[in-house]
Amino acid sequence: MGSKKHKYAVRLTTEEWSQLSRQSMQGRIKVRQYKRIQILLLADENHDNVGKTDKEIAGQLGVSPATVERTRRHYVENGLESALNEQPRSGRPRQINGETRAKITALACSTPPEGYGRWSLRLLADKVVELEFIEHISHDAVGDILKKTKSNRI
Repeated sequence: MGSKKHKYAVRLTTEEWSQLSRQSMQGRIKVRQYKRIQILLLADENHDNVGKTDKEIAGQLGVSPATVERTRRHYVENGLESALNEQPRSGRPRQINGETRAKITALACSTPPEGYGRWSLRLLADKVVELEFIEHISHDAVGDILKKTKSNRI
């Protein structure tokens, strides 16, 4: 056990400890949330009196010490819900909605145009634009949509 004083010391209330213990035993939570729960339980200084160091927790859970510190900081600064839940991620939002993706997948499963033995990605991309499912799309994007659809069906 570490005796180092933490900048973001986690001191769970009895109610929070019970809630996290219950959640960690449920089978239907996301892995990231499970890891955050474990981080908070291991870092808690109230219920095991000392709490582990970031390095010890990181090694035990297979995460980086930065992840442990970030989870501690979210808990101390913003509370339990902030520490447990995903923060919005940066980056460009998805441009093609689920309905359009479904139409593209259905088109790929349909009979190809006359003169073609099967759909190519380029042919699909051209047809999707022609049918006005979307203003423009690359054959690579069509391939990504179909690849994700296939992996979701397995």
